[in-house]
Amino acid sequence: MVWSQDDLPPLKRVVCENQNHRDADKISMSVQSSVKPEQLKLFLALSRTPHLLIDLATPMAVALLCIGRFPPISTIIIGLITVFAGYACIYALNDVTDYELDRKRMGELPREQACFDLDCIFVRHPLAQGFITFAGGMMWTALWGLIALVGAALLNPVCAVIFIVGAILEVIYCKFYGYSQWKILIAAAVKNLGGLAAIYAVNPEPPLEFIIIVFIWIALWEVGGQNIPNDLVDMSEDRRLGGKTIPVVYGPNLSVLIILITLIASFVLGLGLVFLSPLTFKGVYIVGAIISGLLFLLLPLKKFLAERDTTKAINLFNQASLYPVGIFSTTVFCILIQYI
Repeated sequence: MVWSQDDLPPLKRVVCENQNHRDADKISMSVQSSVKPEQLKLFLALSRTPHLLIDLATPMAVALLCIGRFPPISTIIIGLITVFAGYACIYALNDVTDYELDRKRMGELPREQACFDLDCIFVRHPLAQGFITFAGGMMWTALWGLIALVGAALLNPVCAVIFIVGAILEVIYCKFYGYSQWKILIAAAVKNLGGLAAIYAVNPEPPLEFIIIVFIWIALWEVGGQNIPNDLVDMSEDRRLGGKTIPVVYGPNLSVLIILITLIASFVLGLGLVFLSPLTFKGVYIVGAIISGLLFLLLPLKKFLAERDTTKAINLFNQASLYPVGIFSTTVFCILIQYI
């Protein structure tokens, strides 16, 4: 005989109902546990976390080159938290500021988690696609901004000022999308501010010549290895949206020439940085910097030029993104062998 729940005796019915509630709670908890990681992934996508983690190499490299040794462990811990929070805030701020523009950008594209570069490995513009609410994006940005501001102030009040300036410049950069292609200079400045803050975190009075060379070095790499390659890929999309970029205004030929000049110049300056640094084993650094430059700048550049296809510029972008990682690894190696 098969019993329905209504046919059960009262005591057994209570037991059955309690069991059903427990099963429902287990299912609910299981669903929640499966949703939370996915939600976190979307917020991490808002901060472009895969690219962010690579970007950490730039401030860490210039900080070590500035002092030629490892800073105190407390500075390392606070510095890592601060620089992660700073980049997480600035990247998210970009999407928050460009919310309406990105909605237009994604309007003709399928609502999917497609990706073609480091900036969107998880999902491209999750805020504009509606995967995250605007209020949620604002809160995420503000949270990381607060952490970055507190950490920067603990390291050096100058670092806090640099972070605030960087946030303001990022908003200005976004707002200049349809007004001037020379916003690329603002992008270069913003990219530099993480490294500048890292320098002041380890040395309150850094040499001016070191700061100038680092600024030019990072700016050249940002222009030729990041900004223009990305804009070449987005050229038709930017035209449709009324954006002004170097490729849109001056065309692909001049854009490629600028990439060629800036990446070669960045490679050369990357070698020269060591002569303004107290780092020992300068010869070892030069070898490592040459290898890094060849692998992540010059050889990808040569391949891109041979392909004669602007859509392949994204491959140059992805590989050039790893150049600071090579410089950071080389610098760490030079410091470590001092203890051998």
